[in-house]
Amino acid sequence: MRTFFSEDHRLHFPQAELSGGEFVTPFERPSRVEYVRNRLVERGMGDIVAPDPVDMGPVRGLLDQGYLKFLETAWEEWKAAGMAGEIIAANVPSRGMHMDRIPEFIDGKVGYYCHASETAMTRGTWTAALSSMASAQSAQRLVAGGERAAFALCRPPGHHSTRDQYGGYCFLNNAAVVAQMCRDGGAARVAVLDIDFHHGNGTQDIFYERGDVLFASLHGAPEHSYPYYIGYADERGHGAGDGCNLNYPMAPGTGYDRWAEALDDAIANITAWGADALVVSLGVDAYKEDPISFFKLDSSDFTDAGRRIGQMGLPTVFVMEGGYAIEAVGINTVNLLEGFEGA
Repeated sequence: MRTFFSEDHRLHFPQAELSGGEFVTPFERPSRVEYVRNRLVERGMGDIVAPDPVDMGPVRGLLDQGYLKFLETAWEEWKAAGMAGEIIAANVPSRGMHMDRIPEFIDGKVGYYCHASETAMTRGTWTAALSSMASAQSAQRLVAGGERAAFALCRPPGHHSTRDQYGGYCFLNNAAVVAQMCRDGGAARVAVLDIDFHHGNGTQDIFYERGDVLFASLHGAPEHSYPYYIGYADERGHGAGDGCNLNYPMAPGTGYDRWAEALDDAIANITAWGADALVVSLGVDAYKEDPISFFKLDSSDFTDAGRRIGQMGLPTVFVMEGGYAIEAVGINTVNLLEGFEGA
């Protein structure tokens, strides 16, 4: 399986994240994907190549234009305003405020476009986000050309970013753009299977009213885990998308037996729906030692999960999302890909 990966991911490395009331080194850090890349090489998983340049056409066609302009210019505006540190949202609109008026001053603009203040931006964030998208797009093009599967080793991740907001370490929704590219390339029905521990709120937001993309997410129950305010089982889609949004929230301490039941149900629904192509938001933070999650999967469980996904027999693009038990991220990611290839 070919992997697409850009060294430009290193340009995004904010020095602090707000967690537990203090500033810590971000859990989403460059070493995460280095462990994955090293494991891919160790296991002989195929070529690791740089992506082609990003194509902004599909991105602009799916995401909000004002939001994209904000991401492109935020750092320059922040510094021009005399801000000394990195970009962190300090003011966000809430109930009773005007949600439809965008501030002109950068401090207010940041809050308008952000839904989670743990996510900081720095000088190289936009370039890194574009390189992450480029990897996802190159993987999609390879699969569209006839390959069974490809892996986009994306960083920063993407599934928490909506049409017009960033957060959860995500700025551009790679999986959503890949799904749209599959549709544009002729796939009548595309499924996005999100196995990251955290609900893919951004992907749900983008496709919630569409009937041509089915979104299925296995995640920690929102009563107990980020993003908290979305991801309930009764969120089934709206309008043309009614029935095309499948959430599988699970309780703290969930082990593989229960998690695999949810995976099998999602797979059965995707198959019955008649998907022509599959995008997998590949997060491995369901692992039992992940520092910001509460599922209890073992490393070997990811191999079995990959086998189950592979048995669908669909053209598949894997897009890297979360996973923060740093030294195990590579093992768990590659285990899933090996399970898929062995199916």
